[in-house]
Amino acid sequence: MAGSVYKVIELVGTSPDSWEAAAKAAVETAAKHLRDLRIAEVVQLDMHLEDGQVQAYRAKVKVSFKYHGDD
Repeated sequence: MAGSVYKVIELVGTSPDSWEAAAKAAVETAAKHLRDLRIAEVVQLDMHLEDGQVQAYRAKVKVSFKYHGDD
């Protein structure tokens, strides 16, 4: 029986509201363009600042999906 192969990519989602919303934006956008998403791992959280004020929350997310050889 052959095993499966998964590809992992890194995305950065942003949101003016929260880190959770930023991570969700990254995953939902990926889901529109990739098939068989399997795992999403938040690997870094940061914020974009202007004049000492938070402008956006950013979440770096590793997303894995099943590799079919035609991606």
